[in-house]
Amino acid sequence: MDLNLMAFAGVLLLGGGIAVLVVNLGRSRASAGTLDQIQTYGYVAEVAGGSEVETPASRPIDSIAGRLGDFAARRTTRFSEARIRERLVSAGMYGTTPRKILGYQVLCAIAFALLTFWLVPALGGSLVLAILAAAGVGAVMWFAPLYYITLQKRKRFERIDKQMPDMIDLLVVTIEAGLGILASMRVAAETMSEPLGQELRLTLQEQRMGLTVQQAIESFARRADTPNVRIFARALIQGERLGVSIGQTMRNLSLEMRKRRRAMAEEKAQKMPVKMLFPLIFFIFPSMFIVLLVPMAITIMDALG
Repeated sequence: MDLNLMAFAGVLLLGGGIAVLVVNLGRSRASAGTLDQIQTYGYVAEVAGGSEVETPASRPIDSIAGRLGDFAARRTTRFSEARIRERLVSAGMYGTTPRKILGYQVLCAIAFALLTFWLVPALGGSLVLAILAAAGVGAVMWFAPLYYITLQKRKRFERIDKQMPDMIDLLVVTIEAGLGILASMRVAAETMSEPLGQELRLTLQEQRMGLTVQQAIESFARRADTPNVRIFARALIQGERLGVSIGQTMRNLSLEMRKRRRAMAEEKAQKMPVKMLFPLIFFIFPSMFIVLLVPMAITIMDALG
Protein backbone atom coordinates (compact mmCIF):
# COMPACT_ATOMS: atom_id res chain seq x y z
CA MET A 1 0.00 0.00 0.00
CA ASP A 2 2.78 2.37 0.89
CA LEU A 3 4.58 1.49 -2.34
CA ASN A 4 1.43 2.24 -4.39
CA LEU A 5 1.02 5.59 -2.67
CA MET A 6 4.64 6.47 -3.24
CA ALA A 7 4.38 5.49 -6.94
CA PHE A 8 1.20 7.55 -7.32
CA ALA A 9 2.83 10.54 -5.62
CA GLY A 10 5.89 10.16 -7.82
CA VAL A 11 3.74 10.18 -10.97
CA LEU A 12 1.92 13.30 -9.74
CA LEU A 13 5.19 15.05 -8.97
CA LEU A 14 6.64 14.07 -12.36
CA GLY A 15 3.55 15.34 -14.15
CA GLY A 16 3.62 18.57 -12.15
CA GLY A 17 7.30 19.05 -12.94
CA ILE A 18 6.69 18.53 -16.65
CA ALA A 19 3.78 20.98 -16.56
CA VAL A 20 5.87 23.62 -14.79
CA LEU A 21 8.70 23.11 -17.29
CA VAL A 22 6.35 23.51 -20.26
CA VAL A 23 4.81 26.68 -18.77
CA ASN A 24 8.24 28.18 -18.07
CA LEU A 25 9.43 27.38 -21.57
CA GLY A 26 6.38 29.09 -23.02
CA ARG A 27 6.95 32.15 -20.85
CA SER A 28 10.64 32.28 -21.76
CA ARG A 29 9.80 32.19 -25.45
CA ALA A 30 7.20 34.92 -25.04
CA SER A 31 9.56 37.06 -22.99
CA ALA A 32 12.35 36.48 -25.53
CA GLY A 33 10.00 37.65 -28.29
CA THR A 34 9.07 40.72 -26.25
CA LEU A 35 12.73 41.52 -25.56
CA ASP A 36 13.56 41.12 -29.25
CA GLN A 37 10.73 43.49 -30.13
CA ILE A 38 11.92 46.03 -27.57
CA GLN A 39 15.53 45.76 -28.73
CA THR A 40 14.60 46.17 -32.39
CA TYR A 41 12.12 48.99 -31.79
CA GLY A 42 13.25 52.19 -33.35
CA TYR A 43 15.74 50.90 -35.87
CA VAL A 44 14.39 47.68 -37.39
CA ALA A 45 11.65 47.97 -39.97
CA GLU A 46 9.64 45.30 -41.69
CA VAL A 47 10.98 44.42 -45.12
CA ALA A 48 8.46 43.98 -47.90
CA GLY A 49 8.07 40.36 -48.81
CA GLY A 50 10.01 39.15 -45.77
CA SER A 51 13.61 38.13 -45.58
CA GLU A 52 15.48 35.19 -44.21
CA VAL A 53 17.54 35.75 -41.12
CA GLU A 54 21.18 35.14 -41.82
CA THR A 55 23.03 33.10 -39.25
CA PRO A 56 26.61 33.91 -38.21
CA ALA A 57 27.74 30.66 -39.81
CA SER A 58 26.41 31.76 -43.21
CA ARG A 59 28.27 35.08 -42.99
CA PRO A 60 31.64 34.39 -41.28
CA ILE A 61 32.99 37.84 -42.15
CA ASP A 62 30.02 39.47 -40.40
CA SER A 63 30.66 37.30 -37.35
CA ILE A 64 34.34 38.22 -37.26
CA ALA A 65 33.53 41.90 -37.74
CA GLY A 66 30.97 41.79 -34.94
CA ARG A 67 33.38 40.20 -32.47
CA LEU A 68 36.20 42.51 -33.48
CA GLY A 69 33.88 45.51 -33.14
CA ASP A 70 32.82 44.42 -29.64
CA PHE A 71 36.46 44.01 -28.65
CA ALA A 72 37.42 47.43 -30.05
CA ALA A 73 34.36 49.22 -28.61
CA ARG A 74 35.15 48.02 -25.09
CA ARG A 75 38.65 49.44 -25.30
CA THR A 76 37.96 52.85 -26.79
CA THR A 77 36.06 55.83 -25.42
CA ARG A 78 35.79 57.79 -28.68
CA PHE A 79 33.36 55.35 -30.30
CA SER A 80 29.92 57.01 -30.66
CA GLU A 81 27.48 54.13 -31.03
CA ALA A 82 24.38 56.37 -31.09
CA ARG A 83 25.72 58.53 -33.92
CA ILE A 84 26.62 55.55 -36.10
CA ARG A 85 23.25 53.91 -35.38
CA GLU A 86 21.53 57.09 -36.53
CA ARG A 87 23.48 56.98 -39.80
CA LEU A 88 22.66 53.30 -40.25
CA VAL A 89 18.96 53.99 -39.74
CA SER A 90 19.07 56.83 -42.29
CA ALA A 91 20.81 54.50 -44.76
CA GLY A 92 18.20 51.79 -44.21
CA MET A 93 20.78 49.30 -42.89
CA TYR A 94 18.60 48.09 -40.03
CA GLY A 95 20.24 44.69 -39.73
CA THR A 96 23.74 46.10 -39.15
CA THR A 97 24.93 47.15 -35.71
CA PRO A 98 27.31 50.06 -35.02
CA ARG A 99 29.86 47.70 -33.49
CA LYS A 100 29.85 45.59 -36.63
CA ILE A 101 30.68 48.73 -38.62
CA LEU A 102 33.54 49.40 -36.22
CA GLY A 103 34.74 45.84 -36.79
CA TYR A 104 34.64 46.37 -40.55
CA GLN A 105 36.67 49.55 -40.12
CA VAL A 106 39.35 47.64 -38.22
CA LEU A 107 39.29 44.77 -40.75
CA CYS A 108 39.57 47.08 -43.77
CA ALA A 109 42.38 49.11 -42.23
CA ILE A 110 44.45 46.07 -41.19
CA ALA A 111 43.84 43.98 -44.32
CA PHE A 112 44.62 46.70 -46.85
CA ALA A 113 47.58 47.98 -44.84
CA LEU A 114 49.12 44.48 -44.78
CA LEU A 115 48.38 44.02 -48.47
CA THR A 116 50.08 47.31 -49.31
CA PHE A 117 53.02 46.49 -47.03
CA TRP A 118 53.52 43.24 -48.96
CA LEU A 119 52.82 44.66 -52.43
CA VAL A 120 55.19 47.66 -52.37
CA PRO A 121 58.39 45.66 -51.74
CA ALA A 122 57.21 43.07 -54.27
CA LEU A 123 57.07 45.83 -56.89
CA GLY A 124 60.57 47.01 -56.01
CA GLY A 125 59.81 49.71 -53.43
CA SER A 126 61.84 50.34 -50.33
CA LEU A 127 60.86 49.39 -46.79
CA VAL A 128 60.29 53.01 -45.78
CA LEU A 129 57.99 53.54 -48.76
CA ALA A 130 56.11 50.35 -47.87
CA ILE A 131 55.56 51.52 -44.28
CA LEU A 132 54.37 54.97 -45.37
CA ALA A 133 52.10 53.56 -48.07
CA ALA A 134 50.65 50.97 -45.67
CA ALA A 135 49.94 53.66 -43.07
CA GLY A 136 48.26 55.89 -45.66
CA VAL A 137 46.16 53.11 -47.15
CA GLY A 138 45.15 51.89 -43.70
CA ALA A 139 44.06 55.39 -42.69
CA VAL A 140 42.01 55.78 -45.89
CA MET A 141 40.39 52.34 -45.61
CA TRP A 142 39.45 53.05 -41.98
CA PHE A 143 36.86 55.51 -43.30
CA ALA A 144 35.72 53.27 -46.20
CA PRO A 145 32.77 51.63 -44.32
CA LEU A 146 31.53 55.03 -43.14
CA TYR A 147 31.79 56.38 -46.68
CA TYR A 148 29.78 53.40 -47.92
CA ILE A 149 27.06 54.19 -45.36
CA THR A 150 27.04 57.81 -46.55
CA LEU A 151 26.60 56.70 -50.17
CA GLN A 152 23.75 54.36 -49.22
CA LYS A 153 22.12 57.15 -47.22
CA ARG A 154 22.40 59.59 -50.13
CA LYS A 155 20.90 57.14 -52.62
CA ARG A 156 18.09 56.25 -50.24
CA PHE A 157 17.22 59.89 -49.56
CA GLU A 158 17.10 60.60 -53.30
CA ARG A 159 14.67 57.71 -53.81
CA ILE A 160 12.50 58.87 -50.90
CA ASP A 161 12.43 62.41 -52.31
CA LYS A 162 11.31 61.09 -55.70
CA GLN A 163 8.58 58.95 -54.14
CA MET A 164 7.11 61.68 -51.94
CA PRO A 165 4.85 63.38 -54.58
CA ASP A 166 3.28 60.02 -55.49
CA MET A 167 2.68 59.28 -51.82
CA ILE A 168 1.08 62.69 -51.31
CA ASP A 169 -1.25 62.06 -54.28
CA LEU A 170 -2.26 58.74 -52.75
CA LEU A 171 -2.92 60.42 -49.40
CA VAL A 172 -5.08 63.05 -51.12
CA VAL A 173 -7.20 60.40 -52.81
CA THR A 174 -7.68 58.29 -49.70
CA ILE A 175 -8.33 61.24 -47.37
CA GLU A 176 -10.92 62.71 -49.72
CA ALA A 177 -12.50 59.25 -49.91
CA GLY A 178 -13.16 59.46 -46.15
CA LEU A 179 -10.19 57.80 -44.50
CA GLY A 180 -8.24 59.35 -41.66
CA ILE A 181 -4.59 60.27 -41.86
CA LEU A 182 -3.42 57.05 -40.15
CA ALA A 183 -5.58 54.84 -42.36
CA SER A 184 -4.35 56.74 -45.42
CA MET A 185 -0.75 56.27 -44.37
CA ARG A 186 -1.44 52.56 -43.84
CA VAL A 187 -2.75 52.29 -47.41
CA ALA A 188 0.27 54.21 -48.69
CA ALA A 189 2.63 51.95 -46.70
CA GLU A 190 1.10 48.87 -48.34
CA THR A 191 1.19 50.44 -51.81
CA MET A 192 4.49 52.31 -51.97
CA SER A 193 7.70 50.46 -52.75
CA GLU A 194 10.92 50.66 -50.78
CA PRO A 195 12.34 52.69 -49.14
CA LEU A 196 9.39 55.02 -48.52
CA GLY A 197 7.00 52.18 -47.80
CA GLN A 198 9.45 50.85 -45.23
CA GLU A 199 9.65 54.22 -43.48
CA LEU A 200 5.86 54.54 -43.43
CA ARG A 201 5.49 51.09 -41.87
CA LEU A 202 8.04 52.01 -39.21
CA THR A 203 6.17 55.27 -38.54
CA LEU A 204 2.89 53.38 -38.08
CA GLN A 205 4.66 50.86 -35.84
CA GLU A 206 5.93 53.67 -33.61
CA GLN A 207 2.42 55.15 -33.43
CA ARG A 208 0.98 51.76 -32.42
CA MET A 209 3.60 51.43 -29.69
CA GLY A 210 2.50 54.62 -27.93
CA LEU A 211 3.69 57.69 -29.81
CA THR A 212 1.25 60.33 -30.93
CA VAL A 213 0.77 61.04 -34.63
CA GLN A 214 2.81 64.24 -34.32
CA GLN A 215 5.69 62.45 -32.57
CA ALA A 216 5.68 59.61 -35.12
CA ILE A 217 5.78 62.10 -38.02
CA GLU A 218 8.64 64.01 -36.35
CA SER A 219 10.54 60.74 -35.92
CA PHE A 220 9.94 59.99 -39.62
CA ALA A 221 11.36 63.40 -40.52
CA ARG A 222 14.45 62.76 -38.38
CA ARG A 223 15.13 59.38 -39.97
CA ALA A 224 14.60 60.57 -43.56
CA ASP A 225 15.87 64.14 -43.39
CA THR A 226 15.12 65.16 -46.99
CA PRO A 227 13.57 68.45 -48.20
CA ASN A 228 10.27 66.85 -49.27
CA VAL A 229 9.93 64.88 -46.04
CA ARG A 230 10.61 68.00 -43.98
CA ILE A 231 7.94 69.92 -45.92
CA PHE A 232 5.48 67.04 -45.48
CA ALA A 233 6.11 66.73 -41.73
CA ARG A 234 5.90 70.49 -41.17
CA ALA A 235 2.65 70.81 -43.13
CA LEU A 236 1.03 67.82 -41.44
CA ILE A 237 2.01 68.91 -37.92
CA GLN A 238 0.83 72.48 -38.49
CA GLY A 239 -2.40 71.21 -40.00
CA GLU A 240 -3.02 69.02 -36.95
CA ARG A 241 -2.33 71.92 -34.58
CA LEU A 242 -4.40 74.52 -36.44
CA GLY A 243 -7.25 72.24 -37.47
CA VAL A 244 -6.81 72.89 -41.19
CA SER A 245 -8.33 70.48 -43.71
CA ILE A 246 -5.75 67.75 -44.26
CA GLY A 247 -7.04 66.97 -47.75
CA GLN A 248 -6.53 70.52 -48.98
CA THR A 249 -3.16 70.71 -47.24
CA MET A 250 -2.00 67.52 -48.95
CA ARG A 251 -3.23 68.76 -52.34
CA ASN A 252 -1.30 72.02 -52.03
CA LEU A 253 1.71 70.09 -50.80
CA SER A 254 1.58 67.80 -53.83
CA LEU A 255 1.58 70.77 -56.20
CA GLU A 256 4.50 72.37 -54.35
CA MET A 257 6.56 69.16 -54.45
CA ARG A 258 6.01 68.71 -58.16
CA LYS A 259 7.09 72.30 -58.74
CA ARG A 260 10.24 71.61 -56.73
CA ARG A 261 10.90 68.45 -58.78
CA ARG A 262 10.51 70.43 -62.00
CA ALA A 263 12.84 73.15 -60.71
CA MET A 264 15.45 70.56 -59.70
CA ALA A 265 15.23 68.92 -63.14
CA GLU A 266 15.70 72.31 -64.84
CA GLU A 267 18.67 73.05 -62.57
CA LYS A 268 20.33 69.74 -63.49
CA ALA A 269 19.66 70.40 -67.17
CA GLN A 270 21.34 73.80 -66.93
CA LYS A 271 24.40 72.22 -65.29
CA MET A 272 24.83 69.63 -68.04
CA PRO A 273 26.76 71.84 -70.54
CA VAL A 274 29.35 72.68 -67.88
CA LYS A 275 29.69 69.02 -66.88
CA MET A 276 30.05 67.95 -70.52
CA LEU A 277 32.83 70.47 -71.16
CA PHE A 278 35.60 68.46 -69.47
CA PRO A 279 34.90 65.13 -71.27
CA LEU A 280 34.72 67.01 -74.55
CA ILE A 281 38.06 68.74 -74.02
CA PHE A 282 40.05 65.83 -72.60
CA PHE A 283 38.53 62.79 -74.37
CA ILE A 284 36.36 63.56 -77.39
CA PHE A 285 38.27 66.45 -79.01
CA PRO A 286 41.68 64.68 -78.93
CA SER A 287 40.15 61.60 -80.56
CA MET A 288 38.51 63.74 -83.25
CA PHE A 289 41.78 65.56 -83.93
CA ILE A 290 43.63 62.25 -84.27
CA VAL A 291 41.04 60.87 -86.67
CA LEU A 292 40.92 64.03 -88.78
CA LEU A 293 44.52 65.26 -88.72
CA VAL A 294 46.62 62.08 -88.75
CA PRO A 295 45.51 60.93 -92.23
CA MET A 296 46.06 64.47 -93.52
CA ALA A 297 49.56 64.59 -91.97
CA ILE A 298 50.45 61.20 -93.48
CA THR A 299 49.30 62.37 -96.92
CA ILE A 300 51.32 65.57 -96.68
CA MET A 301 54.42 63.68 -95.53
CA ASP A 302 54.08 61.23 -98.45
CA ALA A 303 53.67 64.12 -100.91
CA LEU A 304 56.75 65.93 -99.57
CA GLY A 305 58.85 62.78 -99.23
